[in-house]
Amino acid sequence: MTNPRAAMLVIGDEILSGRTRDANMFYLAGELTKQGIDLTEVRIVSDDQTAIVDALNALRQSYDVVVTSGGIGPTHDDITADCVALAFGVPVDVRDDARALLQAHYDRQGAELNTARLRMARIPDGATLIDNPVSIAPGFSLENVHVMAGVPAVFQAMVASLLPNLTGGAPLLSQSLRIFRGEGEIAEPLGKLAQEFSELSIGSYPFQKDGIYGANIVIRGADGAMVDRAMAKLATLFPT
Repeated sequence: MTNPRAAMLVIGDEILSGRTRDANMFYLAGELTKQGIDLTEVRIVSDDQTAIVDALNALRQSYDVVVTSGGIGPTHDDITADCVALAFGVPVDVRDDARALLQAHYDRQGAELNTARLRMARIPDGATLIDNPVSIAPGFSLENVHVMAGVPAVFQAMVASLLPNLTGGAPLLSQSLRIFRGEGEIAEPLGKLAQEFSELSIGSYPFQKDGIYGANIVIRGADGAMVDRAMAKLATLFPT
């Protein structure tokens, strides 16, 4: 049985300009792996309607799960909700349940739910809300697309709210071995090992430290016994 496949769409000029470092992809990859969902593609696009809609349509047709981050705040350049609505061909407007969440939140703070803040209650028709216990403004899911905030603390809280609703497969297991030899020396036997254990993912990640060359070999797979066998064979190929 093949695990569900996921893609992530990171939205924001601030990521592409280098002003903000994206931390959400790293977090999402780890959480999906635990759930038995394989994150196999990540795209980053600017705050541009055409770019977002095109990417959404391509990803949602190719993957079981699509997670977006960014662009659902109160400012003029937060256009993700509109772009999702365009991609699915549905209307988008302020929704009563989302508005009620924001109204209660700002009432508790003694602040006004003004026009800008009300933008965060605009939800495409047919979507379900994703709970946001950090700053209240919800994300939303529409079919296989799950829309979340870009702020890491809020994104992580939304992921925790979403995961129980996703059907996963077998969690991916991994083991690693550090080998103090250059990749050119280990490539051929490592390639044969990868052929022998074709159901596993075997990756080589080189390093150099204090003039010493080496590689961390990481073996990943859903079958723990097979991972163990491959690691045992790897250890015999490259004894420390």
